[in-house]
Amino acid sequence: MTDHIKIIKANGTWTVRAGGAVLAETKNALELREGDMDAVIYIPREDIAMAFLDKTDKTTHCPHKGDASYYSVVTKSRTLNNVAWSYENPNDAVAGIKGHLAFYSTVDEVAVEQI
Repeated sequence: MTDHIKIIKANGTWTVRAGGAVLAETKNALELREGDMDAVIYIPREDIAMAFLDKTDKTTHCPHKGDASYYSVVTKSRTLNNVAWSYENPNDAVAGIKGHLAFYSTVDEVAVEQI
């Protein structure tokens, strides 16, 4: 069991925007808190416009969550490389994030916001 990771339902409605387009909007986001790191919002795949995302070859491994796959977001003006990730087969302790993606929120590229 991974005691330092907590997954709870995120309150309210969450959106993800990139390149002026809304990529996702959901009332079913999850909030993952890991130790003293900032919370990460995970958006259900069915609430994301996946046509704007391209899976990349990048993967990383977390001993607590498992192997992450990465996605780039294609906007009208450019491609934002590896700005989203997903644990396709997460470890049992964090199974709730299966089928969800998280996004790196950057001031000028991707906005993950509660509305």
